[in-house]
Amino acid sequence: MTGPVEQLHQLFAEEWEARLRFDPLFATNAGDHRYNDQLPRVRDGDYTTYLDQLSGFRERLDHIDRSALPQKDQLNYDIWKRLVDNDKRELELGGFRLALSKVFGFHLNFPDCYLSMPFDTVDDYENYIARLNAFPLYVQDHIDLLRDALRRGFTPPRVTLEGVDGSIRSQIVDDPTQSVMYQPFLNFPVMVGESKRARLSQAGQGAIQKSIIPGYKAFLTFLLDEYLPGARVTIAAVELPNGQEFYSHRIKFYTSLELTPQEVHQTGLDELRRIRGEMQAVMAKVKFSGTFRQFIEFLRSDPRFYVQTAEQLLEKTALVLKRMDGELPRMFKTLPRLPYGIRPIPDFSAPGNTAAYYFPAPGDGSRAGVYYVNTYDLPSRPVYEIEALSLHEAVPGHHLQIALQQELDLPAFRRFNGFTSFVEGWALYAERLGLESGFYQDPYSDFGRLSYEMWRACRLVVDTGMHALGWTRHQAIDTMLDNTSSTVLNITNEVDRYIAWPGQALAYKIGELKIRQLRQRAESSLGERFDLRQFHDILLMQGAVPLDVLEMQVEAYIGNSM
Repeated sequence: MTGPVEQLHQLFAEEWEARLRFDPLFATNAGDHRYNDQLPRVRDGDYTTYLDQLSGFRERLDHIDRSALPQKDQLNYDIWKRLVDNDKRELELGGFRLALSKVFGFHLNFPDCYLSMPFDTVDDYENYIARLNAFPLYVQDHIDLLRDALRRGFTPPRVTLEGVDGSIRSQIVDDPTQSVMYQPFLNFPVMVGESKRARLSQAGQGAIQKSIIPGYKAFLTFLLDEYLPGARVTIAAVELPNGQEFYSHRIKFYTSLELTPQEVHQTGLDELRRIRGEMQAVMAKVKFSGTFRQFIEFLRSDPRFYVQTAEQLLEKTALVLKRMDGELPRMFKTLPRLPYGIRPIPDFSAPGNTAAYYFPAPGDGSRAGVYYVNTYDLPSRPVYEIEALSLHEAVPGHHLQIALQQELDLPAFRRFNGFTSFVEGWALYAERLGLESGFYQDPYSDFGRLSYEMWRACRLVVDTGMHALGWTRHQAIDTMLDNTSSTVLNITNEVDRYIAWPGQALAYKIGELKIRQLRQRAESSLGERFDLRQFHDILLMQGAVPLDVLEMQVEAYIGNSM
């Protein structure tokens, strides 16, 4: 008879395998290439079946004696339980039905799927072609899912769908070789012989012509004829079926803490007041004599703060990050082996997208992580935001944390999953680390940092305001305009993202506040014995854990260092 440790890890392995089978795209991202020729099934019934599987796994956990496990497996037990409980509740409340907006959805994600796939052999290309040819069924599944959601009254706000048709139309090309999905056929590796390249290229063109383009056309028709007209005109998550419960769940899901909308909202208001004071100090430093609103308008309109070409924006970004690369060993004992690159956000998704985002490397380490920078509408991309934005998305933010997590000696579910409040809280904390490593010397850049911190504080106010406290979209936009230096386009896109993705935006500031609180506690308790590099190891070397678990880890570190 197997013992509790073996039972636990067998459970982990079986649940992980079920997760990979359920979502072959996730499997590819995690570096498991057994399902590279497949796409997920995503109808309502498919999610119900998966929920039943998770429920069965969860019941098995209750029969494993936690007290008989070693300490590291007690932590694995607790984190797996939290992750599965979160996923189960999300499925029970139907969050998967909010599957489409102008900032996320399969229509935006699928064209990039090749970035996580290997292209070293003929079989790799055959897998990709099979995945392209599976696209029509994938589209029909989404149509079935969203049509069922319409019948249930579980729809996104109509405003979050504005522009989706444009991103779909951009994939309907006359020449299949002009599709972004044809990229892998433009440069074959040496291992694929010349005699096979023509056949694979033709098969790739055929798949795009016969599967991808018709699939996008069918989805565009559904969007325009059924989904968009049927979408709700309200914006609050509490307006959804079981909306109050759904939004409460989303707060816990994304913050990993038990908080009410009112508590989160008040925290945001308190942070707005504190950060505004620091912003006023920067205004005094540059001897600006006007009002706060006038200073914001000055930043949004003065040409000195904007570049003329996409190349200039990317070059300035690269310079910032190369400087930070040289500072990392002073602050970190352990750094990831995997590098990262910088690319512009693709044209088809840039107009409705955020200023930047990080795309993790596949789990097999075959490709670098990528920091995507939005070069669309350059008058909306001020250079005074580059430092804070880049430190957040690349290093010491998302790339450092996520790439390092993937390299840890932990169960797979901890290397490739985690808690958003830690991931985003760390990245916001990473912006502030620039103050300790020679960045933000230009007061306008420091104001950009504060504006980004203010942005995350505003999220606490506007997300809870719109989804639980009766705020309008206009109120949310005005709050962001009045308190941050970001441009109107960025703010509008961001507010619509919060509307489309209830609760996610709460993770950043809640997580950062906890990390800063824990650092202050460690510095105060340890005095001269405080070691920043060791402290960062304590934070990072267990992956993205819930904030209450992180607090216990830091308390243990303080106790062991006294």
